[in-house]
Amino acid sequence: MDKRFFLALLLTGVVVVVTPMMFQRQAPVPVVTTPAPATAPSIAPATPVTQETQGAAPVPAASASPAVQAPAIPVVSAETLSLANALVDLRLSTRGAALESAVLPNFKKLGGSEGEVRLAHGRESMIHYRIVAGGDTLALDQVPFGAVRDTVGGRPRVTFTGMLGAARVTVAYQLAADNYLADVTLKADGLPQPAFLLTDLPSGFDSQEADTTEDHRHLAYALKPVKGGARRVDFRKPDPGERILEPGPLTWAVAKSKYFLVGVLASDTAAAPFAELQVVGAPRENKVAVRAGATVVAPLPEAGIRFEVYAGPQEWQRMVGMGREFQNSNPYGGFASGVVQPFATIVMRILLWMKRILGIEYGWILVIFGIAIRLLMWPLNARMMRSSIQMQRIAPEVQAAQKAAAVKYPTDRAKQQEMVMKVYADHGVSPFAALGGCLPLLLTMPILFALFFVFQNTIEFRGVSFLWLSDISLKDPYYILPLLMGASMFVLSWVGMRNVPPNPQTKMMSYLMPVIMTVALLNFASGLNLYYAVQNLAALPQQWLIANERAKAKPGDKGDKPTAVVAGGGERKKR
Repeated sequence: MDKRFFLALLLTGVVVVVTPMMFQRQAPVPVVTTPAPATAPSIAPATPVTQETQGAAPVPAASASPAVQAPAIPVVSAETLSLANALVDLRLSTRGAALESAVLPNFKKLGGSEGEVRLAHGRESMIHYRIVAGGDTLALDQVPFGAVRDTVGGRPRVTFTGMLGAARVTVAYQLAADNYLADVTLKADGLPQPAFLLTDLPSGFDSQEADTTEDHRHLAYALKPVKGGARRVDFRKPDPGERILEPGPLTWAVAKSKYFLVGVLASDTAAAPFAELQVVGAPRENKVAVRAGATVVAPLPEAGIRFEVYAGPQEWQRMVGMGREFQNSNPYGGFASGVVQPFATIVMRILLWMKRILGIEYGWILVIFGIAIRLLMWPLNARMMRSSIQMQRIAPEVQAAQKAAAVKYPTDRAKQQEMVMKVYADHGVSPFAALGGCLPLLLTMPILFALFFVFQNTIEFRGVSFLWLSDISLKDPYYILPLLMGASMFVLSWVGMRNVPPNPQTKMMSYLMPVIMTVALLNFASGLNLYYAVQNLAALPQQWLIANERAKAKPGDKGDKPTAVVAGGGERKKR
């Protein structure tokens, strides 16, 4: 094993350290000045409710256009209704027909608090509506609605009806039988045209996680244009008061925390109703962006508008089954998402398949997965390591050929190279074999990166215990796994250096790299450290066998016919 191997390990450590920086706060960007489409009004998201205004109905902010203003309407009383199936309990309000919150009985709060996960943000509504018509922005939150329950096709439905001036507004929610989706139909009879529906997405989430800081770091809005890939706008991206326009048409737009999301989806992607998404920055709390505002703008024709509301977990398989590329509602990887996302998808498919087939804990699945990767890489590792041994064996002859070539052809680089290449050819060794020694490491690096993001964002690992770990998606509270990973990496390096010609740089790296990797992964998900430690331990037997082969490898062994290169440039075979 030569210093190139350790150089590759160093690069791996650097990338692992740099990867989390993708999530760091980005530099402020200028206010987006792209004009809105002609069919959509330029409207600011509703002002998030502050501590001073909690308990009162939200008041929409003034539009960017002076002609659009919010009328002063008295606060109305509200009643909360439940629309539930086995997966989700949607809490709907008669004030504005808004989605107040969503309770998920199959998920528990973490971090010491008890109870079911409740997607909410203080006393604010998670989704509420405004209508732009006749030069005014009319907030439905200020309108009292009557509610009627019924069942259609075996699915429960709640229909809200209210009067917005002379217009009759109807909002109907019908919950899916086995999903977190609700069909929404909104119609306003008697409004002047053109009219537009403004759907305000959640301005934040009450954290349900043990690590609230980590949860807040993932707060973002995500959207999927009809043409193009999914994008995200982190809460921390716009400065307070800064406004960003994401033009449509859009297939969906959601607000997300680390593991959960709430948003709207187009029922018909061929005629996506969402014209654009407008995001505005909110004041920071201790420099952490835990609030923002976002509004989905859609034309509101006389026939009404139909879309879907999703309030639930980021379950990868379920979201894939929903189509519309909804599994990408958590686009991660930063600037490298085009590379990371495909690998993460492959890794997720494999891990979920193993869980389904084996039916064991995810901790043991990671152990098996790590060993399996090493076994699959065994033939390639062996070939590359043996190539390195061959390079070590003929190294003296190569050096002699280089010196002889420099004497015989001092100015002819092509002839010098020809003499050196003849030595490689005589032994059947490629001069690029040493570089190939890094190939196995390069092939496993994308898996390591993919697992980093999988553990950062995959709800399947949330709250999963293993041995002494209460949650493999969080760091090891006792730092046992990071230390085990570092120790196993040191032993692997030590075994790999056996019978290698002395090299001070290689020796230094063998001590330095385990320390770098241990520090880099110290606060990462314990499941990631588990996988890496298993990888190191599973590689030890092969390293030991190769080290023994290296001890037996000497110039002229195993049928080699070394060539002695004389100073005058002549060659003779050793007998």
